Amino acid sequence: MEIDRTDTRILEILQKKGRMTNAELSERVNLSPSACHRRVQRLEAEGIIRDYVALLDPRKLGRPSTIFVEITLSGQADEVLDAFEREVAKVPDILECHLMAGTADYLLKVVAEDTEDFARIHRRYLARLPGVAQMHSSFALRTVFKTTALPV
Repeated sequence: MEIDRTDTRILEILQKKGRMTNAELSERVNLSPSACHRRVQRLEAEGIIRDYVALLDPRKLGRPSTIFVEITLSGQADEVLDAFEREVAKVPDILECHLMAGTADYLLKVVAEDTEDFARIHRRYLARLPGVAQMHSSFALRTVFKTTALPV
C-alpha cells in the first residue's frame, strides 16, 4: 500500500489523539470529511492502524514502578521457548516481553506498586516461569521520555 504525505499526517495526528472526531481530523489534514474518513478506513483495512486504545496513567492506578527484567533460559530448544512464552503471557503485571539477541534471551517490562510489590510478582510469577536459568532485574528511577507514536 502506498502511504502519501496526507496518510502520514493522519497517522501522526491519530497516534497523538486517537479520539479526535473525523471532522477535526479532516480539518487538520485539509481534506473533506468524507475523503478523510475513506483514508482512515483504508489505513485500518490494510492493518496500518491496528487498533485504538486508552493510555492509562500508571501512577494514578498505583503502579508507578517500572522494572526491566532480563531472562536467560536454560536452553534454546523450541519446547523451552514455547513453554516460557506461553506462561509469561499469563502474568498480568508484565506489559511487554521481547525475544532478544544478545546476552539475555528475553526482556520483560513489568509494572509494580513498589519494591515490595515487585517481590510479590517475582515470587508468585517470575520465579515459577519454566526454563529460566538466570534473571536480572533493573528498576527505572525515572522515565525521561516515553511515547507510543511510531515515526511515519
